[in-house]
Amino acid sequence: MNVMEMFSLKGKVALVTGGAGLYGRQIAVALAQAGALTSMTSRDRGRLQELEAGFAAEGIDVRARCLDQESEESILALRDELLAEYGRVDILVNNAVARTMGSWNDPLDAFDRSMRINATGLFAITRAFGDKMAEQGSGSIINIGSIQGMVGPDGELYEGMDFHGFVPDYFFHKGGMVNFTRFVASYYGPRNVRCNCISPGGLASHRTPDRFAERYSGRTLLGRMASGTDLMGSIVFLASDASAYVTGVNLPVDGGYTAK
Repeated sequence: MNVMEMFSLKGKVALVTGGAGLYGRQIAVALAQAGALTSMTSRDRGRLQELEAGFAAEGIDVRARCLDQESEESILALRDELLAEYGRVDILVNNAVARTMGSWNDPLDAFDRSMRINATGLFAITRAFGDKMAEQGSGSIINIGSIQGMVGPDGELYEGMDFHGFVPDYFFHKGGMVNFTRFVASYYGPRNVRCNCISPGGLASHRTPDRFAERYSGRTLLGRMASGTDLMGSIVFLASDASAYVTGVNLPVDGGYTAK
């Protein structure tokens, strides 16, 4: 096989949870451009048509489907919907995350809800789709972590800003996701289902203050924040046969932030 053909996802069926955010959108676009029959999800059923139209306006064919990751019933219904339509699911990207906490002093109910969605929900969807991939005898699960699951918050980045990075549940879940990735890789490995994690760094947008971007960029080896395409190559690599012998890995895509 030609090496470039190994990166092709033609005919593969892919699901990206989330998909409307800064990282989720480029993940869905990357999978679709590589040839996968790609779906993304949103909790808001009323937005599905709008989300699909947004991708279509860029010439990208991505289906938008409803998913409430807090509900196992919703997870199983989506799995069965995809299986009924395509007969298989080859790629699952666990990208969705609910940000239920804003600070260390939030009520415990906020942390509990975060656990239901970002921990219990992550486990439920991985098990639901992973078991089907195991029956198929192949599949790739990609967890979208964060450098905030690898290192602690740097308070100096936020000095003088009207926002901060001290959000305990997010660090808790993203850190746990790294070792959950290793567990899933071990559990499903004998049935040829791979599981890897990507831990992105900060992505610059029109909402990023210049002062923050300058500070953050100074922490990286490449001297910049992530762009709207920096995750795409890593996603296609881990979703495709190009990484057929790669599993249980956490790949920082952070411009060298965690290496410095």
